[in-house]
Amino acid sequence: MLEHGGRLREAARRYGIPLADWLDLSTGIAPYGWLLPAIPASAWQCLPEADDGLEALARDYYGAPALLPVAGSQAAIQALPRLCRDGSRVGIVSPAYAEHAEAWRREGHLVVELGEGAVERSLERLDVLLVVNPNNPTGRLIERERLLGWHARLAERGGWLLVDEAFMDCTPEHSLVADSQRPGLIVLRSFGKFFGLAGIRLGFVLAEAALLERLSELLGPWSVSGPARAVARALLGDGEGQWRQRERLRVDGLRLAVLLSACGLAPAGGTALFQLVHHPQAVGLHGYFARRGILLRLFAETRCLRFGLPGDEAGWRRLEQALKEMPA
Repeated sequence: MLEHGGRLREAARRYGIPLADWLDLSTGIAPYGWLLPAIPASAWQCLPEADDGLEALARDYYGAPALLPVAGSQAAIQALPRLCRDGSRVGIVSPAYAEHAEAWRREGHLVVELGEGAVERSLERLDVLLVVNPNNPTGRLIERERLLGWHARLAERGGWLLVDEAFMDCTPEHSLVADSQRPGLIVLRSFGKFFGLAGIRLGFVLAEAALLERLSELLGPWSVSGPARAVARALLGDGEGQWRQRERLRVDGLRLAVLLSACGLAPAGGTALFQLVHHPQAVGLHGYFARRGILLRLFAETRCLRFGLPGDEAGWRRLEQALKEMPA
């Protein structure tokens, strides 16, 4: 398994700090969310049914013509390379969530990691272009018009533009979901990050109906559990709650950026859910925070640290104190 944030038990063992004493800022997942609805007994006792209203609510929430619920966007990341013709040349705008490149390589495709500036001159040699937008971990947002231009060039030759919008919920005006019915355009959305429910393992693939049908056949029936569908229906139908969550995340994302800057760690980028800091001593700083029971996400090769959001005022005070006492 590739390295990810959220490995709190491993950190607790390594640093000898009890699990309950950690402040986990290592993921880009909202640290707060909804009071969960009661789950009806039928959701546990019966096989999930696709006509329970989930798809309709999700189409309304995302503003998409067609979509497929999956067991987390990770399920789609691993399955989509199996739908593409063998030996495709796949460009991935890098840096990016590492599971994408791993999934395409695992299925025998040729993966080429590209800087954003190299995409224009590389498109004619690609069968698939993959973009994480906003980027994870940099937070960089690529303009809709630019992405649609890339898609048009790929689609002329039967190629794909695959856009992972896992962190898009706070900036929906930049999303490509409204255009996802175009042949060769595939958009992935994560449910757990914005709604603060990573454990629910739910995501959505938005694309033309024919591709969604192929993906559904590959994944098989009942890929999303009945309890997950029940919770998601309630939250996707709560427009007022979504507005409150979006505003709170925006405020806290700015608060984090300001706090880090005030303590000499000005972010190089980020989203409402995380901030990325470049630092020559990133490895040492990661250890410093971990010894204080604060888990960050380390990107050692690029000397970066990703800070997620504290979930309460006690967490904010603890982070601020640790930042102020950092070694010079």
